[in-house]
Amino acid sequence: MPDKILHVADSGLPRRPCAAGAVVDLRSDTVTLPTPSMYGRMQTAALGDDGLDGDPTVRALEALAARTLGKESALYVPTATMGNLLAVLSQAERRSQVVLEESAHMFVSERGGAVFSGVTYTGIPGVAGAMDLESLALVLKSSSELRTDLVCMETTHGNAGGAVLPLDHMRAVWKASSDAGVRVHLDGARLFNAAVALDVDPVAIACCADTVTLCLSKGLSAPAGAVLAGPSATMASARRLRKMLGGTQRQIGVVAAAGLDALETMPAQLTQDHASASRLSEALRAALPDGVSISTPPTNIVFVDLPEAAPDSLAWAEALKECGVLVRPWGPRRIRLVTHRHIDAACVDAAATGFRRAAQSLLA
Repeated sequence: MPDKILHVADSGLPRRPCAAGAVVDLRSDTVTLPTPSMYGRMQTAALGDDGLDGDPTVRALEALAARTLGKESALYVPTATMGNLLAVLSQAERRSQVVLEESAHMFVSERGGAVFSGVTYTGIPGVAGAMDLESLALVLKSSSELRTDLVCMETTHGNAGGAVLPLDHMRAVWKASSDAGVRVHLDGARLFNAAVALDVDPVAIACCADTVTLCLSKGLSAPAGAVLAGPSATMASARRLRKMLGGTQRQIGVVAAAGLDALETMPAQLTQDHASASRLSEALRAALPDGVSISTPPTNIVFVDLPEAAPDSLAWAEALKECGVLVRPWGPRRIRLVTHRHIDAACVDAAATGFRRAAQSLLA
């Protein structure tokens, strides 16, 4: 197996060529490393104690995030998972319910937050990550013991292959919820990917929710961190709750500086990530035999669905690793591939070659 990881020791270029013998890491866009510009900002960041009188770089990041998303205020948090939990804690009372599309990340992977929040996470059916509006209307009108306090959407939608919620759908969810006196939260971890795909300003998406979480460490390439944005009163409550969860960090401006740079410089890069995903999808269709289904990516996520007769996704992941390609099993018959700024045309070719070799060994 090749012994060099593609993204170790960043060359300083926005996108590195895929060197011969390098491992192509398609597990997630979270593997992106900070840019040279981010490292420079981190070295010179003005610092303070964010748990006392505030860190100036964090405050600058929060102000920029709020302006970018069209919200009154924003809060820097260690992870988008914490941002989503704070959105629930600050807007839903105990013994109420949070309504989500049933394959949403917050429902599938984060509903353990109910242990802390004392709320019930209720999933309703949807198509391509977009919740069924009739089902939503029924839940909002229900007179059950559980009052609905929050409705959550996700865009782009990870378990729907990076699907982008149509703005008309988001506006319909917002109106139905608002008319029922229910707040809306948007899990916008990859919101900028959605904005690029729709060719709209991020505000056009964020305005469909009271609060929005944005991840800085995925395609935007910051090493860590996320922001939660919304009304000032809600953010003040979330700030107090963040402290209770142990999320207050001291001279964290040294990391927030990279997030500040990410918001200023990286969104335009995502267009290339989407193009790489499209090239990868086409290359895999040419490389793999009939029976293996390749998704057409709306953004930067490609799904490979395996036939029942083939070895499962874990076996493919191991075989691909031996061929120099890192992927994530996404269920027993599905493999997820995510493109990012370290994936160029040569990487796509190398990945397709790896898949072809893996298929020859697994499907022989």
